[in-house]
Amino acid sequence: TGQYAPSGDEPASSYGLIARSVEYSENRSWVVFNLRPEARFHDGTPITAYDVAFSYRTLLKEGHPLYRTSLQEVSRVDILNPLRIRFVLKRAGNPLLILRLGEMPVLAQHYWKGRDFKATTFEPPLGSGPYRITSVTPGRQIVFERVKDYWGKDLAVNRGKYNFDRMEVEFYRDSDVAFEAFKAGEFDIYIEHQAKNWDSGYNFPAIRRGDVIKAQIPHQIPTQTQGLFMNSRRPAFSDVRVREALGLMFNFEWTNRTLFGGAYQRAMSYYPNSEFSAAGLPVGHEWLLLKPYREQLPPRLFTEPFSLPQTDGRGIPRETLRKALGLLAEAGWKLNGQRLQNAAGQPLRLELLLVNPNLERILQPYVETLASIGIDARLRTVDRAQYKQRLDQFDFDMILMTLNQTLSPGLEQWQYFHSSQAGVKGSKNYAGIANPVVDHLLEQLLAAQTRDEQVAAGKALDRVLLWQHYIVPNWYLNNHRLAYRNRLAFVTTPPYTLGLNAWWLKSSEKDR
Repeated sequence: TGQYAPSGDEPASSYGLIARSVEYSENRSWVVFNLRPEARFHDGTPITAYDVAFSYRTLLKEGHPLYRTSLQEVSRVDILNPLRIRFVLKRAGNPLLILRLGEMPVLAQHYWKGRDFKATTFEPPLGSGPYRITSVTPGRQIVFERVKDYWGKDLAVNRGKYNFDRMEVEFYRDSDVAFEAFKAGEFDIYIEHQAKNWDSGYNFPAIRRGDVIKAQIPHQIPTQTQGLFMNSRRPAFSDVRVREALGLMFNFEWTNRTLFGGAYQRAMSYYPNSEFSAAGLPVGHEWLLLKPYREQLPPRLFTEPFSLPQTDGRGIPRETLRKALGLLAEAGWKLNGQRLQNAAGQPLRLELLLVNPNLERILQPYVETLASIGIDARLRTVDRAQYKQRLDQFDFDMILMTLNQTLSPGLEQWQYFHSSQAGVKGSKNYAGIANPVVDHLLEQLLAAQTRDEQVAAGKALDRVLLWQHYIVPNWYLNNHRLAYRNRLAFVTTPPYTLGLNAWWLKSSEKDR
């Protein structure tokens, strides 16, 4: 359990759990957390500022990189008294860091003293939340049981949640086997990740009887950035005209209809399903952020909305083919027989590097379309070790990649898009983006003092990235796809979470 929990219906708010209240300076250069005196670990030991400081030190040194990224922005930690702790930050003006600090898990210092934090073990660690792990079957199952005397059960943020006395999480190595087990009644909730199965796999007896309900629940959760990232470090793809032409040749409508049963929407943003998506023309605060860079930006950015060509679900229209070939010709790539070549007679080659063989059927048609206009394009699927090595060295032309996004874009955007990351081996700036306007907008995003300023900077950043055509945007979902047993019930789902922790068993089922 962290010091506070994210809200399910507010984009950048959290509510206190272990933390009773928060104090921070006007410029957000420090934050103080005041802890609840009633907060306890499961063994009854009070949670104190010493545990919070220990958690910070342990996660910074030995925790997942996700924690290290945000915690390294802290310059020092001061224990003011047993229930009061201050974090002094290296940089002022980053309110999102305060949220991330508050969501940091609080570990029990007395439990971990003398234990190896990095060691793999099947002994459940000491926690402080509404459930405790009571059973672990390696590779098969984890059982959680509700803590009867949970100290936080009456907090307003927890009312109506954590209604199951016992939860079993089953592990399956294969999604097909897991789905068959669900159909046979082995477990209660199945979240579907495969469009093909969602389209054709749910005509089984329990569905027809009404014992299992298939549901699509709309949400407003920003989905991840997913696209074909082009490596602009390589000479052929350093030209924005080449990148734009490659984007024109992706036939989303055919892919969606033929392979996904029409399940997806085309992504037109680095922040799909989010208020940070750049739509229409730049106006207001966003326009003011972009105006000083008018000379460095494409004129069309100010006069027309960003768009991607659509097809009728069959082939690429001739007009689009002509436009793509025209852009390639401007960039020095002209047809010589069946091949595109530059002035030196070198062919335009593109290797799409994959690690998941299931993507081959999705991307093979794209490679064939590129080949049809004279590009020597091919797919290459490699094992995980080789893929990781090539990714870390930026040894690729194009990859299918996803970047996690949140309700409040922050420091991770710097890692994705800032020029300082373009040459750092193993960084997440896969496209090699080194653009001074992007750098400036990232600074504006991190310095935002209000939600309006943050949204304007995010939209401006999105718009500049889109017009530079670093990626061929893919697709996204704006709903939860799941099936569940009819014995479960829930109220309207909050827009920013599925909210499974607020579901319950129907009263007739409790008595069985």
